[in-house]
Amino acid sequence: MAVELRTNGERAELVGPDDRVIDPAVLDVPAELTTALDEWAQVVAAMQRADAPEDASAAVLVSRRGMQLADRLSAVLETTVSYHDPLTGEVLFVDAAPPSPASALPAPEPTPWLTGLTVSALMAVVTITAVLTLAITLNETSGLLAIGANIVVTAGLAPSVWLARRVLIWRWVAFGVASGLALGWIALIFVLL
Repeated sequence: MAVELRTNGERAELVGPDDRVIDPAVLDVPAELTTALDEWAQVVAAMQRADAPEDASAAVLVSRRGMQLADRLSAVLETTVSYHDPLTGEVLFVDAAPPSPASALPAPEPTPWLTGLTVSALMAVVTITAVLTLAITLNETSGLLAIGANIVVTAGLAPSVWLARRVLIWRWVAFGVASGLALGWIALIFVLL
């Protein structure tokens, strides 16, 4: 069903083919769009009360806003909306945009496995080196001190690793650090023996 968007005083009206005013609620127009239409109509009424606006750019902006609202209305109703510009008297037709096909979506980028795993391996080496250096140094004093230090390092890095696990670039770093910590715990057993 084609409708026409026009103003009546300070209200926006949707008029059917038989010149009958249609309530936007009947057409399932979202409340925020209905509010935007009424606000636009109030601006139009204010400009009409001021007779011919001295600033032509304001009239162009108000007309453009009405056209944008007609376009949104056309998309919501999935039909052609004729837009009666209250300032110029022009009647323009806005067609409903056809739904975009699924093939128009961009293809997802490929996962950079080689680069990502290289970064993960380097981070694992750095992490295990740091954890083992600390554990070996503290093991000379006390084995319990080495275990305590490993617990503190793991607990300190765990929140950052957990947050970074889903971030596109940082997930590789997080995977490497988590691997380094896991290997550090295994290596700690051999250090304590």
